[in-house]
Amino acid sequence: MVDYYKTLKVSPKASPAEIKSAYRRLARKLHPDVNGNSKTSGQEFAAIARAYEVLSNPRDRAGYDHRFSTGSIHNSHDSVFASDNPHAQKLRQMAIERRYNEIIDQMIAEDRKETLALQKAVFPTVALFVTSFFVGVFKPMIWSNSEVIGKIVLLTLFSVGVLHLFRRLHSAFEKYTYDYEDLHDSIFEEIPAPKPYSRFTAIAFLMIGVGFSFGAGMILGNYLETSLYSVNSPIFSPSFSFEFVFYPPIVALLVDVMHEIALKFERQTHPA
Repeated sequence: MVDYYKTLKVSPKASPAEIKSAYRRLARKLHPDVNGNSKTSGQEFAAIARAYEVLSNPRDRAGYDHRFSTGSIHNSHDSVFASDNPHAQKLRQMAIERRYNEIIDQMIAEDRKETLALQKAVFPTVALFVTSFFVGVFKPMIWSNSEVIGKIVLLTLFSVGVLHLFRRLHSAFEKYTYDYEDLHDSIFEEIPAPKPYSRFTAIAFLMIGVGFSFGAGMILGNYLETSLYSVNSPIFSPSFSFEFVFYPPIVALLVDVMHEIALKFERQTHPA
């Protein structure tokens, strides 16, 4: 009787995320290429691949748990992994290589997906902070110096920018933060993986970051006031103006658009 949980070194009550994590860890450790293509490592790698194949599928796992609890599991599925027959060894090696390639492809795809998700959270946030700083420094009066058409364009870009920024930050909050209701529910329900930050912490970080960036920019702008405003007085304001709130969301939108264009260009240049 083969204990797949023991093969993956996890508890029978392990969550899907824990099973997946254990499998990836053992796959890196037991792959034949790492162990000189030894017969033992090949058998062990094939065994964890088989165990993960069963335990990662909810229906197969439920059937396995039932059969395991009644003691009706046999080694018929695993006999090829221990056979010394040359044909069985060849099939085993082919299965190992195919499974390893699937693991690598899956890891690359997941890492890329995670990187893209992180970039979609980081890029607009950094753009928001940097723009707030430079708005504080230069205090631009683009709205005040624009004609009606220019103001319509700015207002449209601001509206789209705010909506876009909200969607980006909302997605980031859903992926990387938790609230107290989630924490309460997790006591009774198993969640895939813990999220690193509380929602309150993330919101506070954004508000403090924007405020600090703008404040630092104002301080530097006041220090450089003589050289800045004497050169382009119609463009720069000597004091705070409500129109300053327009510019950070617009720049965050433009940064994200350029980022998306760069990603599409990269996909066309280096297709997966």
